[in-house]
Amino acid sequence: MKMRKMTFFLCIFFACSSLAFAKKDPIDSTKLIMEQMKLYEKYTDSVNSAMKYETGVIQLKGGMAKLTIPKGFKYLGVEQSNYVLHDAWGNPERDDLLGMIFPESGGPFKDSSYAFIISFDAMGYVKDNDADKINYQDLLEDWRKEEPAANAERQKMGYEPIHMVGWAQQPYYDSKNKVLHWAKELKFGDDELNTLNYDVRFLGRRGILSLNAIATIDQLALVKNDIPRILKIAEFTEGNTYADFDDNTDKVAAYTVGGLVAGKILLKVGFFAKFWKLILLAFAAVGGGIAKLFKRKKKDQDLVYEPVVTTPTDTETTTPDKPRDTAIPS
Repeated sequence: MKMRKMTFFLCIFFACSSLAFAKKDPIDSTKLIMEQMKLYEKYTDSVNSAMKYETGVIQLKGGMAKLTIPKGFKYLGVEQSNYVLHDAWGNPERDDLLGMIFPESGGPFKDSSYAFIISFDAMGYVKDNDADKINYQDLLEDWRKEEPAANAERQKMGYEPIHMVGWAQQPYYDSKNKVLHWAKELKFGDDELNTLNYDVRFLGRRGILSLNAIATIDQLALVKNDIPRILKIAEFTEGNTYADFDDNTDKVAAYTVGGLVAGKILLKVGFFAKFWKLILLAFAAVGGGIAKLFKRKKKDQDLVYEPVVTTPTDTETTTPDKPRDTAIPS
C-alpha cells in the first residue's frame, strides 16, 4: 500500500509522540519529539525548495483566461499545485485545478500565509439580472436551515459538520467588471479556531473562473487588504468574455449570481483549509499544550487519531528519510 509523504510523517510523528509521552523519563520524551519535528521540518524545507513560482502574465490551461500576477504575489503551476493539495495537504485530486496564488512571502507551510485555489467551472453563462435584488441576510438564514441535511451527508462521507457562523464579508457584485466576491466564516466540528473562505468569481461566456482563498479567520484582515489587487489579476481572453455570449448557441447556467452564493456547497467548501490548518495546529500543539490534536467525531464519542501502520511489500521499502511516493513535480 502506498502512503503519501505527509501522511507518512504525521503517522511517525504521532506514533512516536504517543510512545514518548507514555515513557516516564521526560528527557527521552522530549528527544523523541524533537527528532520527529526535525523530520517534518526537513520535509517542508524540501517541498518549499522544489516549488517553482511564476509572476507576470500566465496563460491558464485551456486558454479561456489569463492571469497577470503583480508584485507581492506568485503563481504555482497546475502540476505542483496538485502536489501541494493532494500529496502535502491530503485532499482529493481535482480535474478543474488551474493553479494556486500565494503572497510573495507565503508558501504551502507558512502559518501566517494564505492561498488562492484557481479553478474553472464550465457551468455556462451566469445571468446577473438578480444581483441587485438579493437579500443576503435572508440567504444566510436559509443556508443555516439547510445545514442539518448537508452535514448529515458530510458525516456519511467521513467529514466533520460545518456551521456557517456568518458573512466575514457580505457578497458584492461588480456589474461593470462581472466579478462577484464574498467571504464566509465557518466552524468545523468543535474546532476552537474558525476557518475563512474568501470566494471570488469571474463571470465569463462559458462559465466562471474561481479564486477561493483558504485561511483561518484571524487572517481576514490580511486577505481583505489584498482583495482589491486579486480582483484585477484574472481576465477572460478574447472570445471568452461575458460580453461574447451568444444566446443562439451558448449554454446558460442553472445558477444566477444569487445562486452562486446560495449554491449547495457545504459538502465541499473549506475542505482544503481544514486540512492545512490541522497540520499546523497539530504540530503547534506539541509545544503549546493544545489538548485537541487530530480528532474526528463518531456518534457521541471523541476518537483520538490513531496512526496507521503499513507493511511494505517485497518490492516496496521505505525509511523515515525516503518514504514511498514522494516525488515533487518539477
